[in-house]
Order: sequence, then structure tokens, then C-alpha cells
Amino acid sequence: MLMDITVERATPFDAAIMAALHQSCFPRPWDEAAMTTFIASPDTICLLASINDDSRRTPAGFLIARKAADEAELLTLAVAPQWRLAGLGRALLKSAMTTLGESGAKQLFLEVEDSNVAALRLYRSLGAIAVGRRARYYEHGADAAIFSLAL
Repeated sequence: MLMDITVERATPFDAAIMAALHQSCFPRPWDEAAMTTFIASPDTICLLASINDDSRRTPAGFLIARKAADEAELLTLAVAPQWRLAGLGRALLKSAMTTLGESGAKQLFLEVEDSNVAALRLYRSLGAIAVGRRARYYEHGADAAIFSLAL
């Protein structure tokens, strides 16, 4: 089934939604205050993805990336568990790539847990290449693969 997905810049009104989505995805979630800070930062882009149907719009994922000079870093990408594999991660990442590229960034860096097969598949399908590794990066001891994505 093809989903109608909308990706928009997050506003301060979206901070609570983003915090709730982050909590549904990660063991140490960022709170509403952190989301508000990211949204307000001029060097950070925050994108919110929603699933649309005839009667409503359901926020289902978001992305936060930070730009410095001609590089950017993906800080987090979260998609609610019930909406995974529906194309939200791809829509968010492609929108971020466009926005960051238009702002002068040439590379987007990210790290991902080695066992996150869906994320690895997504990043590689968009052209990301492995550029490094962080041993025991995650709290539970897993390694992180570092990728670079040309914009």
C-alpha cells in the first residue's frame, strides 16, 4: 500500500510530539526541552514526517541534523515502530539531504548500530559509504558504523 507522507520543518509546537516519538524508539529518549532547543537552533534542521489519510494527519517520524560549514551530521532519525518500513525514514532522509545540500553542505555524516539492518539498508541505498567505526559506542556495548553521504 502506498502511503501519503508529508515531510515539513518542525516548529516549537512539535517538540512534544518529537519527544514522544523519540521515547517510542530509543531507550534514553530526549525530552521536550531538548527538542525545543534543537528546533530553535539556526544550525539544526528538524523535520517531521506525517502519514496522511482522508480524516487525519498522524505524526510518525522525525529527523534532526546539524550543519557546520560544509558538513552535516545526522543527530537522530526516529520512526514510530508501527510505521517502520513504510518509507518515512527514506522520505525524511531525502528531504534532509535536499535541504542540507541547498544550504551548502557537501557531506552528511551519521553513525548507526551494526545490527540495525533496516537503517544500514536505507543509508546504503541512498549512496552512503562506510568511513569508520566506533567501538562500543552504544551504552549496551554495540559498535557504531560511521557513514558519509554525499550531498
